[in-house]
Amino acid sequence: MDFSNRLQNLPDQFFALLVAKTAKAVDEGRDVINFGQGNPDQPTPPHIVKAMQQAVADPQTHRYSPFRGLSSLRKAAADFYKKEYDVDIDPDLEVAILSGTKIGFIELPLALLNPGDSLLLPDPGYPDYLSAAPLADIEFDLMKLKQETGYLPDYNEVTAAAKARAKLMYLNYPNNPTGATADIAFFDETIQFAKENGIGVVHDFAYGRIGFDGKKPVSFLQSKGAKDIGIEMYTLSKTYNMAGWRIGFAVGNAKMIEALNLVQDHLFAGIFPAVQLAAVEALNSSQQCVEELNELYEKRRQTLVDECRRIGWEFEAPKGSFFAWLPVPEGYTSIEFSDLLLDKVDIAVAPGSGFGPGGEGFVRVGLLVDEQRIIEAIQRIEKLGIFTK
Repeated sequence: MDFSNRLQNLPDQFFALLVAKTAKAVDEGRDVINFGQGNPDQPTPPHIVKAMQQAVADPQTHRYSPFRGLSSLRKAAADFYKKEYDVDIDPDLEVAILSGTKIGFIELPLALLNPGDSLLLPDPGYPDYLSAAPLADIEFDLMKLKQETGYLPDYNEVTAAAKARAKLMYLNYPNNPTGATADIAFFDETIQFAKENGIGVVHDFAYGRIGFDGKKPVSFLQSKGAKDIGIEMYTLSKTYNMAGWRIGFAVGNAKMIEALNLVQDHLFAGIFPAVQLAAVEALNSSQQCVEELNELYEKRRQTLVDECRRIGWEFEAPKGSFFAWLPVPEGYTSIEFSDLLLDKVDIAVAPGSGFGPGGEGFVRVGLLVDEQRIIEAIQRIEKLGIFTK
């Protein structure tokens, strides 16, 4: 039996290929320093784990969850946004509970778009955004993110045809892969552009609590009128090191939230209640663990910047996220340089071309190993003699 056209048209799963290549090197017994992953290396904070343990022991959590999630989690999400961003959220109408936000990016086009409609996607951008197009039988257009504009899209460069086709636009700040951040002025401009062209906005706020140099990332929903045309996706994966727990939520425009909830009513039968209760604990309790995690990533960032500059590898320090976006040396493609690092010095990085055509010429480095391993990695690269001080 043949796969459907939807499956045949899917892009290669970039991260699966990257993981396989790195795993092969590890299986060969090589000491690989893995900068290629986006998987937090720190454990989930103990108080969240304890909440999960207690919830698992309660027989009430062994039953089906309500289709649209526990009311306590929807309220916790709303309270979190009020506390962190001073944004008012209706827990009954403006929150959708998700088994990780990745699934939301695939569900929304299924819920809101029709064949012939288009997604506006950032380039470079999170590769899994692309999967939504063939699965929903829609098109997509790319918005170039350029270093000279702070990796923010220039809406004046979006063609008339692309604006006419687009029904949804995905954004992501702090940005994966570039580490760029956005401010309220940019989100204000985004809202105006979206309203003028009848485009819904979906802001991926996965790295919303990872900001450097004393600057906390701003929420899209803090801009006036944001809820008129858009939603924000928030995952607990990065803020609380809960990547494997698969829990997140969307907040914002009530109609878009209802679309998400409706499609999930037909796809799923809820999320394990114990996981939801652990998420409540994460959102409601002290955020000291989050502050400490942010400090850890900032120290790692500075170590990477200092070591790379020491050997002559200059790059713009990320303003947020736990990624850095480094230029490839002249004479290499991003894949060639990534393969060289893995083959010659056992260092895994993510080639920029995997994030779209606009990613060519760069590699993404994850700040997900300790400072000593960062130093060791750059020392290994120094021995290749590619960079000059």
